This record gives sequence, C-alpha cells and structure tokens, in this order.
Amino acid sequence: MKRGTGPKVSGPDDAYADTGKANALKRFDVSRETIERLDIYETLLIKWSKVKNLVAPSTFPDLWTRHFIDSLQLLPIAREYGAALRWIDMGAGAGFPGLVLAIALAEQPTAKVILVESDHRKCAFLREVSRETGLQTEVIHERIENVVSNLETADCITARALAPLSKLAEYALPQLEKGALGLFPKGQHIDDELTNTTIFSKFDLSFVPSITETKSRITIVRQQRQV
Repeated sequence: MKRGTGPKVSGPDDAYADTGKANALKRFDVSRETIERLDIYETLLIKWSKVKNLVAPSTFPDLWTRHFIDSLQLLPIAREYGAALRWIDMGAGAGFPGLVLAIALAEQPTAKVILVESDHRKCAFLREVSRETGLQTEVIHERIENVVSNLETADCITARALAPLSKLAEYALPQLEKGALGLFPKGQHIDDELTNTTIFSKFDLSFVPSITETKSRITIVRQQRQV
C-alpha cells in the first residue's frame, strides 16, 4: 500500500471559510441552473425529512455546508485524476454525495450518476428529486454487493457514512480493478480503519483534507501504478 497527500484543495480556515449557499458559490464554479436545482433539492429534502427522517432536523440550518458543499468537494478532486463524468454512489441514502454530484454534472450530456440504495423509501426520494430537477440519474433499489459487478464501468465510485473503509474497498473492488477512482469521505478516525486488513495492499491510498470538517479527510483509492 502506497500513501500520498493527493491534490491540494483549500481547507476550512482559508479565505472562503463562511458557510451556506454563498460559500458554495465562492468555492465552486457552479451555474445558476445548478444553484436552482440545489434549491429544489433542499426544499424536497426538508419536506421529506419531516416524514421519512432522511437527515436530522438539527442539520437543516446547515444543509449547504454539511451536505451540499461536503459532496461538491469531491468533483474537483476527481478531476485531478482525469475523467469524472460517470459515477457510482454506493448506499446513496438521501443523495450525498451522489445526487449532489449529479446536479453539478447535469449540464454535461455524457455524465451519468448511478445511485444504489437498498431502502425503497430513500429510492423514492432520489427518484423524486431527480424528476423535479431534470436529472438523468439511474436509481437502483438493491444492495451494492449484489449489483456492483454488473454495473457499467465508472470513472469514480464513492460512498459516505456507509461502512468502514476496508468494507467500502471490498464493495467497490470490481470497479476499482477496472480503473475507477474511489473517493470516500471519512472522519478523524480514518487511521483506525487502515489496520488489520490486506485489501489495501492492492491499491495506492492518498488523503485530502475535507473543506467542511477540519479533522476529516477524503480518502482516495486507486490502482497501484506500474513502475
């Protein structure tokens, strides 16, 4: 296993350390249409969460930073490594990061985001947001381990708050072995997830600081380069 630092992105203490929608506009090159889609997403997320408990109500005032910006930060990282148009989001849940990425890529006709989720209620929500925002996502109601081998090859595969990193690597293995880039947001205890496993001997790992949580990191997993 080889480790590096990954591409440089600005951290939470840099000049744009304010929060919310204004922060998203400053940090990322997003269009007016993207912001409008995110506004629709926000409205539906709050509406559905009051009934389906998709996200905790305590996070409503900070949705843009905690969920939208936290998801958007994956896109420039992925672009450092080449194509970043075809994504698979494992255990998509309420759509973080996959649905946010689909919104950010909505104006690129060759982009596609596959959202895999085992909870049928969450799948219904993902489809509703996709319909209301005009996204061409594919929502698959299934456990990721049952379908990942049969999915079309992705540029990137991701998941947030789904499982320990070793389990994510096992789930994603069929895609990683085809050359997909793995991008997995992780908290401050990521080092504890790197011990007592052989799965990482197959890959290079690198880490990028999260721009939304000082002690969190984005773990980058990719095939080892031949030397």
